[in-house]
Amino acid sequence: MMTTEVSPPAQSGLKRAQVGAQKFGTFLSGMVMPNLPAFVAWGLITALFIATGWAPNGILGGFGNADLIGWQGAATTLAKAANGATFTQYVGLVQPMITYLLPLLIANSAGRIVYGERGGVVGSIATVGVIVGSTIPMFMGAMVVGPLAAWIMKKIDSIWDGKIKPGFEMLVNMFSAGIVSAGLSVAAFFGVAPLVTQVSSWLGSGAAWLASHQLLPVLAVIVEPAKVLFLNNAIGNGVLVPLATQQTIEAGKSLLFLVESNPGPGLGILMAYTFFGIGAAKASAPGAAVIQFIGGIHEVYFPYVLMKPTLILAAILGGATGIATNAVFGSGLRAPAAPGSIIAVIAQTPRGSFIGVILSVVLAAAVSFIVASVILRASRRRDLAAGKTGDLSAAIAQTEANKGGSIAVLGNLGDQKSEDAQTGSPAAAAAGPVATAEPSMASVHKIIFACDAGMGSSAMGASVLRSRLKKAGVEGVTVTNLAVASLSDDVDLVITQRELTDRARQKAPSAKHLSVDNFMNSPVYETVVTEIKEAQEAESHE
Repeated sequence: MMTTEVSPPAQSGLKRAQVGAQKFGTFLSGMVMPNLPAFVAWGLITALFIATGWAPNGILGGFGNADLIGWQGAATTLAKAANGATFTQYVGLVQPMITYLLPLLIANSAGRIVYGERGGVVGSIATVGVIVGSTIPMFMGAMVVGPLAAWIMKKIDSIWDGKIKPGFEMLVNMFSAGIVSAGLSVAAFFGVAPLVTQVSSWLGSGAAWLASHQLLPVLAVIVEPAKVLFLNNAIGNGVLVPLATQQTIEAGKSLLFLVESNPGPGLGILMAYTFFGIGAAKASAPGAAVIQFIGGIHEVYFPYVLMKPTLILAAILGGATGIATNAVFGSGLRAPAAPGSIIAVIAQTPRGSFIGVILSVVLAAAVSFIVASVILRASRRRDLAAGKTGDLSAAIAQTEANKGGSIAVLGNLGDQKSEDAQTGSPAAAAAGPVATAEPSMASVHKIIFACDAGMGSSAMGASVLRSRLKKAGVEGVTVTNLAVASLSDDVDLVITQRELTDRARQKAPSAKHLSVDNFMNSPVYETVVTEIKEAQEAESHE
């Protein structure tokens, strides 16, 4: 029997507000996260080719006169100057990418979320208006105009949906989109650009005020608990990344990129469990630390905090230490560290910031380790005497409930067994009642793992199932990962965390749907592989 969708429990007003904030954060992540490779590319190009970079290049970096660069040398340049020749100035890669490419990619992703490919095109065109209407990079403008333009186009299309005479559909569709997007770009130029510019100025002034009053570490009091409760997407992707990118243009770096992505606090907590934890938490913490620190999947330490909520103090103090360290050394990153891996952090560290950035990670880990160790040791003897070894599976279930949707990989975090989904275990009880079914796998050729952002957890789940299918000799089945918002109804099987199944069904109503407790370690996978293999063997014998 395979686990399918879960009936969601009744939600309190506070829980509904939390889920609403999470959905809003997920929407923001859907705009930004698919485009993080572009931010990484821009950061690397900036680190290499600007005047203060590792390999300064006036052509690629966009500084100096292009004629001063090349094998011709100074003699050729002087000869040209003597003859009254003008010099060519290349615009370079850095400025066009930050000014045009990145905002347009965000606008396109946002538009696609709202209204598919048509929404992406209209949202991108309208966003050009807000880009050229301001002197600062319009990330926030793109996050406003992109989805808004797509929504307006969707509403306008609905006016004459089904009313166009045959043969005129393309004409109406092309010109309506062109006229609407042109009008919206002008409106964005005059209306949205000045407003977003002012809001960006206020946010920048707020960050400057915090810095001038040595209050930046206070951000950890907001961000660290928000991470554990999955309320951080709106803060990180909606505010910190755009604001940090603006600071990077002005100062070449920003410590705001490390407020959320510093892997130190989580590492310290996991190492404290490694030395002073008990039961499954102690046994699984070292593996989780590797995933968190090297892989950059911070969500793996959230259940450990939920097992002992006082550990949030360790995360806050560790995060505040990391921020304070970067503030003292004036260090930061050039672009987002995505994912929050130490490798990504080092890759985005500019020249002159390595000492501060590395110390911010080390000291954050040290402080969170010390505080977490004190908390764990204080309760260790009492817990052992009472036979309380910690219920990691229940903490995982609580993490899922906090997120109100799919969690990132929590693989190998404990001894969670398949019985959890079928018995009265805390994990099953927290997740809600389970309906079971046994759908046929004969027609399954396309499997999608879906999570909120379509990246960390779903990617690793898809990798696990692909590996198992390959070992079983199953062919002709593709396994990929997507964000739930990007699902379409052309898929055969969708695998999600329990809380996302209902949303996945709305996006892909014709598909089979399975829910799992843990993307990395679910008994559902063996059943899927077995049934697909048996179905293929049955077809081959017909």
